[in-house]
Amino acid sequence: MNKIDGSDHYKESASTATQIPSLLTIIIDTNPRAWAAIADHLPISKAVANLLVFVNAHLALDNENHVAILAAHTNRAVWLYPKSPDSDRPPIANGGRNGSYENGQEDVEMTDADGQQDGGTAKSHASANKFPQFSEVESSILTSLRALINGTTPSDLQPTSLISGALSLALSQINKIANTYAAPNTSSDPANRASTAADTSRAALHSRILVLSVSDSDPAQYIPTMNAVFAASHARIPVETLSLYGAPTFLQQAAFITGGTFLSAASNPRGLLSYLMLGFLSDADARGSLVTPSQELVDFRAACFCHRNVVDTGFVCSVCLSIFCEVPDGAECLTCGTRLALGSYGAKPAVVPRPRRKKRKRVLANGTSEREETGSATGTPVPNGRPT
Repeated sequence: MNKIDGSDHYKESASTATQIPSLLTIIIDTNPRAWAAIADHLPISKAVANLLVFVNAHLALDNENHVAILAAHTNRAVWLYPKSPDSDRPPIANGGRNGSYENGQEDVEMTDADGQQDGGTAKSHASANKFPQFSEVESSILTSLRALINGTTPSDLQPTSLISGALSLALSQINKIANTYAAPNTSSDPANRASTAADTSRAALHSRILVLSVSDSDPAQYIPTMNAVFAASHARIPVETLSLYGAPTFLQQAAFITGGTFLSAASNPRGLLSYLMLGFLSDADARGSLVTPSQELVDFRAACFCHRNVVDTGFVCSVCLSIFCEVPDGAECLTCGTRLALGSYGAKPAVVPRPRRKKRKRVLANGTSEREETGSATGTPVPNGRPT
């Protein structure tokens, strides 16, 4: 337009011409037991539909925004979007070129978004009135989620989900995309190259992780979960949680450590879309001008390293900070082998006797003395009837 009308009213300054893109990584807790418990209030089908509306709103805010979605199942973490090239690989047919080997690798049958093979007459489910990226995200999520649910066996049913593995995959994806935004560095100093690349990637991309939780925190996953949380905190990546059911204690701590938002919708899971749009849609730039929800109480209880039990009080190694619910055998740390100095722990406390108070006698004006009054209005009776 500037070339047509010869005006400059579309020009912007270099600082406001481009907006920093945002990467939203969503982790969906797909625990079958937990979703069955809240099926009367919020079925998983409606939850996914509300989540797709939220994802489309995030992508519509800026053309440069990105989204990545994972499923934290009971025993594994699976990519829903973008779909992993190695997940759900179809079996290779016997005979022909599909069963041959070329250059030491198997010939893999290619599939499109809706799972049909090349050359097939697959019917396109995309609508002409739907944005292509929205249709691509929706098709990938529904196809991958359906395959995950159909592949679940009764032996996979567990009360908790693999949140720690999903967090690790999310951090890996964020680091991969952030490196593409990092400016190339021509410095020959390795230390200078690493620091500059890290600072540039943080400034060029705003990343955050959102966990849609429906199950309790697994004490056995305390160590890997905290490792992922501290890695996210070091990379300045907020870990946010929307809890629909259960008590995700470790995710509540993760939101506090990384500066994210923690909301509990257990009282009204039907309002999932309202919680998502009002509490988690704004990016890092917009939240500087908004009043974000805060946590009133944070459960800082940790899990012991010996029995994986959540404890209120315990024993902490002074070297590696390992937590134990009871004194280990031989008073040695199970992690680093340091000898724990317990001091006088467990000794019977010494009871100091309380000194007895001596009774004092009052001296009267005539020089006689009497015992201290006991507070009674009458004197002590004696056999001859005369009180003293």
